[in-house]
Amino acid sequence: MQDLDERKRKILKAIIQTYLETGEPVGSRTISKYTDLNLSSATIRNEMSDLEDLGYIVQPHTSAGRIPSDLGYRLYVDELMKEKDQEVSEMKEIMIEKTDRMERVLKQVVKVLASNTNYATLITGPTYHHNKVKFIQLSKLNEEQLLAVIVVEGNLVKNQIVNLDETIDDEQILKLNLLLNTQLNGLTIEEISLGMITKLKEQAGVHSGVVSTVLDAVADAIAVDDEEVPIYTSGATNIFKYPELADSSKASELISAFEDKQELVEMIKDTVSDSGENTGIQVYIGNESPIQTMKDCSVVTASYDLGEGMKGTIGIIGPKRMDYENVVDNLKTLKVQLDNIFKKP
Repeated sequence: MQDLDERKRKILKAIIQTYLETGEPVGSRTISKYTDLNLSSATIRNEMSDLEDLGYIVQPHTSAGRIPSDLGYRLYVDELMKEKDQEVSEMKEIMIEKTDRMERVLKQVVKVLASNTNYATLITGPTYHHNKVKFIQLSKLNEEQLLAVIVVEGNLVKNQIVNLDETIDDEQILKLNLLLNTQLNGLTIEEISLGMITKLKEQAGVHSGVVSTVLDAVADAIAVDDEEVPIYTSGATNIFKYPELADSSKASELISAFEDKQELVEMIKDTVSDSGENTGIQVYIGNESPIQTMKDCSVVTASYDLGEGMKGTIGIIGPKRMDYENVVDNLKTLKVQLDNIFKKP
């Protein structure tokens, strides 16, 4: 592989990517349109001839274009995996840094919001919705296991161990990587149809079980897990400032509900369901509240959207006679501030 200069590598990469997209042998004229080399068709033909002599591409029929050989695929995938390994490492570092920063910011935000409104407040960390698959990388751990690294929109990385019921060699792993990435990159889970899954399994042959496990991991990477939704709260004791809520039994119920993460997650899911894709402000008064123990309160929520499928919810809980104008103003301001904090580089 050391015998390829940069120009040959670029031409080989263009041949492979074009062939993956079209399934048709690739000619020099096609390559001249897609590469950034500014080379004539004659020069590209000479380079393709060299690549064929070196065994990286083959000509299936006389006068036809070229297609990649196994050796060509191997070089392409080895370099692709090297690039993706680097990307995954960089993404993990960036996400750890962003997560730590975001947690500090959200904890401070919810305290300031409680102080400014004199109500109980909550905010969820952003979770990912309708993510697209960016790439999938399968690599061998041992004779009985593969590691599937799945990266989805928002640079969320999910690792999944795939237990093998049959032996699988490096060439077969290579072909599975090509198959999965060619078919799934850029798709959301909703776009991965049953027909597509059936076709993928058929193309995987005896390794259809591996494809099934990877598809399950893709769905898991995209799904929002209730257990993973971080919720930060503040101002629970503000409830005691309002006589109509300060009754010991009411206050106890309210504080218990406010400290019950599962109930808050359910409330957030209900409010997101009500608002759909709308990131506007929702107001629930009395019995309209998603949580029954908050029927003597008003609950005001707003969704914030950080882009790339990252969304979260802000909530304020107070008496039905709350200062709605002040609450709405605070939420609108906060939505803008969060947008500015996290969308700026």
